[in-house]
Amino acid sequence: MTDVALQSGAPEIPDKLYFRIGEVSEILGVETYVLRYWESEFPSLAPKKSGTGHRLYRRKDVETLLRIKHLLYEKRFTIEGARQAMQAEARAPKARPPKREVQRELFAEDPVPEIRRGLVEILELLK
Repeated sequence: MTDVALQSGAPEIPDKLYFRIGEVSEILGVETYVLRYWESEFPSLAPKKSGTGHRLYRRKDVETLLRIKHLLYEKRFTIEGARQAMQAEARAPKARPPKREVQRELFAEDPVPEIRRGLVEILELLK
């Protein structure tokens, strides 16, 4: 999902915990009523509501909205097609981290002895 957020043409998402609907509207370049409509069509999208009833979107929600916009506007999916694509992505198996043997192959040198030496040097300095 975040691949869309990382594309060169994708807007920068500010580093905040929550976004109001107006902020999300500006980030995505769509009207607020479009965001409310997408909420009704995509079950994975459920922003929290403040005590006064205002929508509060998390970064994950904004990334989901970027993905939805990409599917609808750039890939030209229908709402139903975009919904199915999002569901398929959610069901797809996630990439697992490589096993320890593969990690050792990826890193030619084992960093543990070097780290251990550095910690011993620090310990000696503290004595």
